[in-house]
Amino acid sequence: MKPLGLLAGNGRFPFLVAQEARKVGRRVVAVAFIEEADPALEQAVDKIHWVFIGQFNKWIKIFLNEGVEDVVMAGLVRHSNMYADLKKFHPDMTALKIFWKLRDRKADTILGGVADELAKSGLKLLPSIGYLTHCLAPEGVMTRRKPTSQEKDDIQFGYKLAKSMAGLDVGQTVCVKNRAIIAVEAMEGTDRCIRRAGELAKGNFVIVKVAKPKQDLRFDVPVIGLNTIETFQEAGGGILAVEAGRTLMLDRGKMVEWADSRKTGLVGVPLS
Repeated sequence: MKPLGLLAGNGRFPFLVAQEARKVGRRVVAVAFIEEADPALEQAVDKIHWVFIGQFNKWIKIFLNEGVEDVVMAGLVRHSNMYADLKKFHPDMTALKIFWKLRDRKADTILGGVADELAKSGLKLLPSIGYLTHCLAPEGVMTRRKPTSQEKDDIQFGYKLAKSMAGLDVGQTVCVKNRAIIAVEAMEGTDRCIRRAGELAKGNFVIVKVAKPKQDLRFDVPVIGLNTIETFQEAGGGILAVEAGRTLMLDRGKMVEWADSRKTGLVGVPLS
């Protein structure tokens, strides 16, 4: 097999992609984003190259020189930073052309432009969950803490609204209490959304995280990890509901163990 190219942002996601790809005998060549990817990733891949996000031509040359044809994008990249200072991305001419040709600045639009440019160079962007289907959230209650009847109502209420918001590419997470939306995720990301909700809820509340109705599995799939549930507990705790079969749960065993120790609930929607 030819080596797998890994475009690596921050968090655990890139580590798990690399781990699972290497288990089936595939070499992993990472292009890791400076100020985003964890330096420890160097020990989890066969070869690593550090670049700024905007050095688009450099990504492509690295992958082509390494014999890569298939690429996976994994890990959060905080594109909100572009509003603080676009120069932080060190954009080359290709990146600038892609950016200014976009019809809008939605996450899917930006990432779609990136995928199209990679394809022009003969690089195919694969679904990011290809090696991680066993990490997708199962259906039903995963913890000892079960949702109350009120929380079940909040999950159903929040699920419909979260799907609508995700379909508009606003965000994939809503926070609910007593069938009222107390926070909606936007560009700030899930953790900040949870913290805002905690300030308003003053106690337990429900989080619902979903995939987009027409989710492009090459990028931006919903992901939660141990840091998500830790942030939730700090904000007040309650029930964290995710869309079963379409949400990646990184280190699920540890998440369930941690949730059980703090009487927080994890649920895969739809409830069985």
